[in-house]
Amino acid sequence: MPPVLVNNLQPKETTETKLDATRRDFLKKSGLGMGALALAPVLNQLKARAAGIAPKAPRFVFVVESNGIPPQQMVPLGIERKPRPQQPLNGPAEFVDVSLKDRELPYSLQPVSQWKDKLTIVQGLSGKVASGGHSNNYQALGAFGVGRGDNGESTAILSPTIDGALAKHLGGIFPHVGLGISERLENSVIYSISAIGENKPLPLIVKPDQAMGTLFGSVADGQAKNEFLATRNLLDFLKDDIKRAEKKLAGPEREQLSVYLSTFDMLSDRHSRLNEIEPTLRKHAPVTSDKYTPDVETDRLDAQFDLAAAALISGLTNVVTLSSAAGIRNFDICFTGLGLKKGKHHTGHGGSQHGMTWAETYDMIRKFHFDLIARLAKKLDAIPEGDGTMLDNSVIVFISDG
Repeated sequence: MPPVLVNNLQPKETTETKLDATRRDFLKKSGLGMGALALAPVLNQLKARAAGIAPKAPRFVFVVESNGIPPQQMVPLGIERKPRPQQPLNGPAEFVDVSLKDRELPYSLQPVSQWKDKLTIVQGLSGKVASGGHSNNYQALGAFGVGRGDNGESTAILSPTIDGALAKHLGGIFPHVGLGISERLENSVIYSISAIGENKPLPLIVKPDQAMGTLFGSVADGQAKNEFLATRNLLDFLKDDIKRAEKKLAGPEREQLSVYLSTFDMLSDRHSRLNEIEPTLRKHAPVTSDKYTPDVETDRLDAQFDLAAAALISGLTNVVTLSSAAGIRNFDICFTGLGLKKGKHHTGHGGSQHGMTWAETYDMIRKFHFDLIARLAKKLDAIPEGDGTMLDNSVIVFISDG
């Protein structure tokens, strides 16, 4: 199994929360804690920050990169990883636990060096739970295993993936936020690595401008704002239509229609809650730029990380999945923004380009991802929370889908 990198939940021992007294008193006395039940996640978060209390629910961010990670590239300097033939039942013969304290991280992990005391690199877990091939698809985060069907690239969904399971448990205005990029520019939403249950995939929005409209449309300008209002009007219209039809039905048909109505109620309620927390959203929403509507994949992924940070800081969600073209239909992406002209399929089969070996190409691409992860970590680390920061109450997992 490829390496898994985790930012551990280790609150700082010496950090003191410095909250402005006026702001603290205002939040405590303004009645926010008595607000509508629908706003509880955001309001409780604001109240907890004002009181210097850490949130009860941690946050989880899953960054899934396509097309595999060579384990030897993720080993800190000075640690030898003994090569083994890739064959069944040939896993590691011994357990090794090494501190990262006095060791230098490999090139691609250098951007997160300042959080080395919180970093864990996990290698050598059994891969029998996944199917192998160019992509494990839902098995990368699901680990439910289906053998090597579909040439080792099964897209079966046998259970929730870890992000979907956490989303159900932690809840939020958006229980799960899925963002990413696709090899194909025409894609707006894809289904590839996340699921809320058996045969229930979760969407990944792969166009940053559309993700911006979905998450922050209530405080956006221009087209995003218009689309948000149009969606709200449509939801209200459809709800009224369904209610009228429901009165004319009986038995199973009425029950089935009530299921549709509950879905529209949920969507409408979400829109209402977004309107209610407009000041918070306006404060933390990203400033849009050309990178929200680009052809260049590095700009698209850059924008998606901005949105992920804003969604977490605003309290819109506790679970974010960021997909870097993960999944069998998207993995052969070419990072032209890094000067490359051949896709990851070429690199994965040992192809070189621009005077770089396949290993050097992989390193460069992965370092770009960790630059984005480091920037996300810095944003979370800048927000006081409890006796530390938001980062202290967050888990960031980096993993490959291959």
